[in-house]
Amino acid sequence: MVGIILRLFSRGVRDMAAHPLAQLFTLLAVTLAVFLAGLFLMAFVNLDQALGTARGKAVYQVYWHKDADMKIVRSQWQGFSHMPWLVDVRTYTPDEALKTLTGNLASVGGVDTSWIGESPLPATAVLTFEPRPKDMDTWHEETMAYLSGLPGVQRIGASPVRDDLARAWNVFSRNVMWPVIGFLGLVLSLVVGNTIKLSLVSRETEIEILHLVGARNWYIRLPLLITGGLQGLVGGLLATALLWITWAQIKNVFMFPPVSMQLSFLPVEQVAMLVAVPVVMGVVSSWIAVKR
Repeated sequence: MVGIILRLFSRGVRDMAAHPLAQLFTLLAVTLAVFLAGLFLMAFVNLDQALGTARGKAVYQVYWHKDADMKIVRSQWQGFSHMPWLVDVRTYTPDEALKTLTGNLASVGGVDTSWIGESPLPATAVLTFEPRPKDMDTWHEETMAYLSGLPGVQRIGASPVRDDLARAWNVFSRNVMWPVIGFLGLVLSLVVGNTIKLSLVSRETEIEILHLVGARNWYIRLPLLITGGLQGLVGGLLATALLWITWAQIKNVFMFPPVSMQLSFLPVEQVAMLVAVPVVMGVVSSWIAVKR
């Protein structure tokens, strides 16, 4: 019995090469559907990390005048460490800011930045606080007054209400985005399932002949189930590989001040889901198609 099952499994693998054109189009359709779903999921994951995990934080972007003395600016940067509730400081000289920006532009689109001479960007500092004062408004006013009073500072961009933004995003993601992702998973399942079912149309004659010669149902179905599962598996793996290549190309696109955020790849459990869903739907769709 085990030998028969192994032979049927081997036949299911060989059957993929017996109908190359139908299998190729099926594989491309599955790969595209999984890739688009993964791309949307990756965008949501990064947006959720950027907004949903920022609760209780206040971010200040400090910009100095272009002609500010860098010795004085660096001494001011060192003094930031004494500010209360400060959890992170990122500083950029004009040359560092330009290097980061041009590097990102070159990596994502091959933009020629060789014509840029001296950096037109100002010295920049991004300060992240986790304040816990009783009076947030007073603390914010004092922080703005201190930073504005530093010699050479031109302007300050402040985001002191990140906690409200995070709460709003968490409500939105819980009530809107996650149901949308669930619907997307359902659409992905239907697309993969219908695609694989259509690919079995080319094998109707073969199935009818096997029925006529008295082959049992499990003998007919097992190779087809294996073929459907393999199509889903290969399509899911190819889509995941394409998604990883895409992420590797764009992960540093926002790595410039004051954003300075590196995109994250999907968590392991979500990658596993992108591979498992096409496999399960491939098997289920093949079963439904053959059963009919």
